[in-house]
Amino acid sequence: MSRSIVILTGAGISAESGIATFRDSDGLWENHRPEDVATPEAFEADPDLVHRFYNARRRQLLDGVVAPNAGHIALARLENEFDGEVLLVTQNIDDLHERAGSTRVLHMHGELLSSRCSVCEAVSELRGDVDGTTRCPVCGAEGGMRPHVVWFGEIPLYMQEIFTALERCDVFAAIGTSGNVYPAAGFVAVAREAGAHTVELNLEPSWVNTDFEETRLGPAGTSVPQWVDELLKS
Repeated sequence: MSRSIVILTGAGISAESGIATFRDSDGLWENHRPEDVATPEAFEADPDLVHRFYNARRRQLLDGVVAPNAGHIALARLENEFDGEVLLVTQNIDDLHERAGSTRVLHMHGELLSSRCSVCEAVSELRGDVDGTTRCPVCGAEGGMRPHVVWFGEIPLYMQEIFTALERCDVFAAIGTSGNVYPAAGFVAVAREAGAHTVELNLEPSWVNTDFEETRLGPAGTSVPQWVDELLKS
């Protein structure tokens, strides 16, 4: 039986909860070009626009309609019932894994409900709107808060912890990921090199699908609970 499982989740699992994927078919992200709201340069050029964009996304996440789906809940159950280690690495900036009950979660692209102070670098949970007048809860500086989100051109978070876990895991699973964004797209290669069994659960094969030993196609709300049931029974 496997003793260590690393799971990577992407936009596909949150999409089933009503959260828009990063880039729609028309190349826009919720009616904005990613380069206008998801780069350090965009924030420097127009911080008000960037704050408005993330404030709107934050309100959507907290509107009482968006909720964890069966895929999120199954992963929390796996962590709770599995007789071994389960590490959840997510590219998503929402808190749906935590709401479902997962506790070992690494948000490699940051968290929507947190902001970071450019003065003292402290990260604080801020669930309300943030703008140029918001003071840092830690140092009190005004106007230095930015979304705690990894933008294009920035280094993802927790990389050392993630690679250490990948190099010692027995099972690696990628759920709802496109496989076209690195370094996450390369996680499967690291896990396979370490001898782990690799499985992709997705609506359609990802760009790196051939790197996986096993593929399960279908909605995360259906495929993930089935996979978790099999793991726990094995």
